[in-house]
Amino acid sequence: MNTLPLFVSAGEALTDMVRTGPNQWTSMTGGAGLNVARAMARLEVPSAFAGAISNDVFGLALQASAQEAGLDPRFLQLNDRPPLLAVVHETAPPDYFFIGENSADQQFAPWNLPSGWDREVRWVHFGGISLARPPLADRLLSLACSLKSAGVRISYDPNFRKLMDERYDPMLRKMAALADVIKVSDEDLVGLFRTDDVRQACASLRALNPETSILLTRGAQGAEFHAGRQAWRAKPPAITVADTIGAGDACICALLYSLMHHPQATGMHHLRFAVAAGAAACLQTGAVPPTLDQIEALAPSVHVTTFAEGSPSCAA
Repeated sequence: MNTLPLFVSAGEALTDMVRTGPNQWTSMTGGAGLNVARAMARLEVPSAFAGAISNDVFGLALQASAQEAGLDPRFLQLNDRPPLLAVVHETAPPDYFFIGENSADQQFAPWNLPSGWDREVRWVHFGGISLARPPLADRLLSLACSLKSAGVRISYDPNFRKLMDERYDPMLRKMAALADVIKVSDEDLVGLFRTDDVRQACASLRALNPETSILLTRGAQGAEFHAGRQAWRAKPPAITVADTIGAGDACICALLYSLMHHPQATGMHHLRFAVAAGAAACLQTGAVPPTLDQIEALAPSVHVTTFAEGSPSCAA
């Protein structure tokens, strides 16, 4: 493999241990960083997941998942440290904790990535719990700063989890300042800014970097896209939902795909494509990213309207 990826997602790959019965657990490959990379590869964009995993049964399953998705294997680093696990002991509503002190993901070495990759890549995505777990968080922040200085575009999805308390605030500010696009859900905003006022939290996020574009997802209510002084709101198409796993990852990947391939298109076009991808991801059970054909089939059914920037939904 000589060509280098156009898209890289950096962060964590982990194993979800989900309680499925009184004494039953099911393991699933996941992690925000890996899921986003798989979703972009599904859109036939040369992609990679940049991160470290354990060299055991859990890590090898993650490696197999990355290979099946067609991700560039040179960006995946294996080591003998323990795996990172997310233990989901309740699913309705979700309740979980992480096991991963001094785990394999913390050994990620950006300096060992393929030579020249940063000159070929067009977008690099950051987010998830990787940015809340030092020393990995510091390495990723340094990498993001270096890429930004080199002119690479940065996307950022905080993907709020319970370990992102006040100690995460400096990272939120720094990554928001670097990002060309920020993807957040309404639940992310409530957690990150520790308020039930989603509109005020969105305004606080915009204040961290008025130049960035924000994709705000709101579940069944659809999504909003804020770019400069323009904003658009979209309602998802009427579908039969199998589950919502992976919808957010599909949504941000489709937005970035649209920005990469149709840079002259309007925000309305970008948002329609992103919302169609989120809806398409809900048509199948599990984290199965949608194909380009599936997204394009749903896009005409997405209703998008323009609203004035500074409106109550996300005041500047």
